[in-house]
Amino acid sequence: MQKNHTSVFVRILKFYLDGFRQMTIGKTLWLIIFIKLFVIFFVLKLFFFPNFLKGKNPEQKSEYVSEELLNRVAP
Repeated sequence: MQKNHTSVFVRILKFYLDGFRQMTIGKTLWLIIFIKLFVIFFVLKLFFFPNFLKGKNPEQKSEYVSEELLNRVAP
């Protein structure tokens, strides 16, 4: 009787890779998921979350953040 000496992590990885290779519709669904994640994290960040601190030194960044915090707290 021969014992399997591969680590648990390698066996788990092989299990998931073999399962992914045998998928048919699953690959299309994963592609859709990755496209959605790309849109959410990359495209939306570019257009809706501008980098206001770009090009400022640490002192200017600190001043900007403190001003924003104080302005948002005061009505």
